[in-house]
Amino acid sequence: MTPSEIREKNLKELAVLEKDLREELFKLKMQNATGQLEKNHRVTEVKRDIARVLTVARQKRAAEKGAKA
Repeated sequence: MTPSEIREKNLKELAVLEKDLREELFKLKMQNATGQLEKNHRVTEVKRDIARVLTVARQKRAAEKGAKA
């Protein structure tokens, strides 16, 4: 997922996306533990996507606080 796609979402959509990515990461870790994971790089990609989502969400919350003050 590209950063521009993430920035287009609102806070509720970002929360749902974060939840989905965390579930995917859990499944990938389980597959890795059982030796069924074929695309090892996907774990890293999902971790980075989670970080991007959290960063954009934090920026949006800060912007909202700044607009209210």
